Amino acid sequence: MSPVKKFILRYLIPRIIQYLMIIFVGITVTFIIPRLAPTDPVEAQVSTMIAMGSSLDPESIESMRAALTDLYGLSGSPVEQYFKFWGRLFRGDLGPSLDNFPTPVSKMIGQALPYTLRLLIPAVIISFIFGNFFGAMSSYYPKNKALKVIEVLGQVVRSIPYYIVAIVLLVVFAYFIPIFPFSGAYPLGTRPDWSSADFILKSLEHAVLPAATLILVGFGGWFVGMKSLTSNIISEDYVVYAETAGLSKNRILVHYIMRTAILPQLTALAMVLGTVFSGALIMEVVFGYPGIGSLAIRAIYSNDYSMIMGITIYSIIGVATAIFLMDLLYPLFDPRVRYQ
Repeated sequence: MSPVKKFILRYLIPRIIQYLMIIFVGITVTFIIPRLAPTDPVEAQVSTMIAMGSSLDPESIESMRAALTDLYGLSGSPVEQYFKFWGRLFRGDLGPSLDNFPTPVSKMIGQALPYTLRLLIPAVIISFIFGNFFGAMSSYYPKNKALKVIEVLGQVVRSIPYYIVAIVLLVVFAYFIPIFPFSGAYPLGTRPDWSSADFILKSLEHAVLPAATLILVGFGGWFVGMKSLTSNIISEDYVVYAETAGLSKNRILVHYIMRTAILPQLTALAMVLGTVFSGALIMEVVFGYPGIGSLAIRAIYSNDYSMIMGITIYSIIGVATAIFLMDLLYPLFDPRVRYQ
């Protein structure tokens, strides 16, 4: 059997099946759980309209209830609802938002998602690179005083919830030392124009404090994880042999220690990148950033059934896709996978 066929049959196809099963099971659970909740989204919408002073006769209320039941895919038996749910999902129809009726959920998520991706992905990657690099350095050079200071700072920041770090940065750098804006992704009254260099610079200025929050907190976690992994690898026979053979310490650190220790960290990176939909939830609220986190909070407060389901589905697909892509990249980092 050729290496390509072996890779496809023994590695690629099982992971594709696993990827599809994760999405299928996750979305099925997402369909079931809201229907077990005591709150009926249709009745909640009708009650809200009545509470706002809408004067409707009983026949109009029943007609509206029937229309909303069909609109949100709640008509018919649970089995019929399930197949209708998948049919709408394949068409990209997640239904209208209850809180912003009749705006489609997919449209609102599509508007908020780019802000979260532009903020979280660079911040996560930066914290991953620096956290792992300094964590490995701290383990291999335990007597370095500068690395000890970095370790202490990383441990301190890691133990603080990221929303507390966000508030501290906001108070210090937006109030006492007004260098950066208080909130938002761009100045109030500004029309988003990503073709304008001036708008891009202003949006970057607004993203500094939210990104700094994620980088600081993430750095501590990656630092501690990498130091723990490398401390076990340093005493391995092949590392001792490399040192005895006279290889430079930098070469041993990069090619023998970090290359081995980075594998579990890459798996964790896939998980973190996949959870961009919820990882900055409170942070986005603190900074008033119009991303998925802020959208999710508003949906929870307003009991926006469709929006919560839509964000959950996107999150499931995001996590599964990130892990799937990392599985495909694993053979590039680990020769043992290629050998098997």
